[in-house]
Amino acid sequence: MVEEARSPRLDADDCVTPFQVEGLDVRGRVVRLGAGLDAVLAHHAYPAPVKRVIGEAVVLTALLGSSLKFDGRFILQTQTDGPVDMVVVDFVTPDKIRAYARFDADAVAAAEGGNAAAPAQLLGRGHLAMTIDQGLSVNRYQGVVALAGEGLEEAAHEYFRQSEQIPTRVRLAVGEELHAGGASSWRAGGFLVQFLPEEAGRAAQADLHPGDAPEGAAVHAVDEDDAWTEAQALATTLEDVELIDPALSGEQLLFRLFHERGVRVFETQPLAAQCSCSRERVAGVLASFSPEERRDMIQDDGRVTVTCEFCGRSYGFAAEEVLGHADS
Repeated sequence: MVEEARSPRLDADDCVTPFQVEGLDVRGRVVRLGAGLDAVLAHHAYPAPVKRVIGEAVVLTALLGSSLKFDGRFILQTQTDGPVDMVVVDFVTPDKIRAYARFDADAVAAAEGGNAAAPAQLLGRGHLAMTIDQGLSVNRYQGVVALAGEGLEEAAHEYFRQSEQIPTRVRLAVGEELHAGGASSWRAGGFLVQFLPEEAGRAAQADLHPGDAPEGAAVHAVDEDDAWTEAQALATTLEDVELIDPALSGEQLLFRLFHERGVRVFETQPLAAQCSCSRERVAGVLASFSPEERRDMIQDDGRVTVTCEFCGRSYGFAAEEVLGHADS
């Protein structure tokens, strides 16, 4: 069912703007992050190159997680051999997002390009896992795709080719905005477009390479639909500066891109940097450990302190709270 288009609202930051171009049979979303990205990054002293990695991961998570039509969470996680060996981004429907990265500070500082080191280079090789969690009553769904040194954009394209089999193009951009007096802030933007014609055959894609085909075997090919070819060509004209320009809303960006075809823009969805940790949640995690494991957690001062890796907030518990009065 097609949603009703809305009257324009020129919010530029911290939101997702869904759209549809009926003339090209495509749908998609634009994500713009301003103060929200700064709030995600503020909890740790990340160097600038790591902030770019996290920014790309947060935007990709928002692009994908905002499509969920149920209460739940979308979790993006990388495990790689690069200087930034782990990134976790957690999106809780409909609008809460948080992120954390683990990195080798010396390796980041020594990376080629210095402060301008590319996110793909810092991630390196490994895998990207995307998990949809609808709660205890429904099994988790997880898709895993290789990170082959080409970054999150290409990994997302590979995921949609392998798992969803939906023709998809993704663009991600992150930048630092300098202000008077030496202060700076971070911005990020993302664009996702998918080819979803009513006639499924029009969206057919070439079979994945089997990997063990005899030398000289014919490679399976499919003629690309003209509408999808045009949509991709338009998407390639997007520049990073357009995706992160604070003076350009998602609606204005989409009009620039698709005005000749006619674009319908739907209700903007806000995004907020907000951690979902709480004392009750941490207590529940502690309760999942055995009595012996909980006893080993008790520090010399007779307490257990747990710090949230996402937001840096610490929660302290007395020994009797952790073990139970009968065991303390």
